[in-house]
Amino acid sequence: MSTPNRRFLLDENVRIDLARFLKAGGFDVLLAPKSAPDSKLAAISKKEKRVLVTNDSDFEDYAKNTIYAVVLLKVPQSKASTLTLAFDRLLRKDEDMAGKIVVLRAHDEDVSPLTTELKE
Repeated sequence: MSTPNRRFLLDENVRIDLARFLKAGGFDVLLAPKSAPDSKLAAISKKEKRVLVTNDSDFEDYAKNTIYAVVLLKVPQSKASTLTLAFDRLLRKDEDMAGKIVVLRAHDEDVSPLTTELKE
């Protein structure tokens, strides 16, 4: 059973292989609607308590009162295995992602609290 911080919203710019990987692991995964604006993705993330997974660095500027959590992918995605291995490593740490932004790279990650105010 997925805990609330193990529910994911995958931006359309994320490889579908990651959705397959997460679903195979029993996670609740929602694919973002095509061409959805960032504000809509943030609202879905907040309302449904889903961690937004994206390649879009614009989400680094979102405040914790506007989005649930973000995993910003900085992983080379030419090979699906590089992405899924990095994400698996993150999941194994069992980090509570609520209110945080995780910058995920191939071999490490940085976890920080989301800002308290939206940056302009």
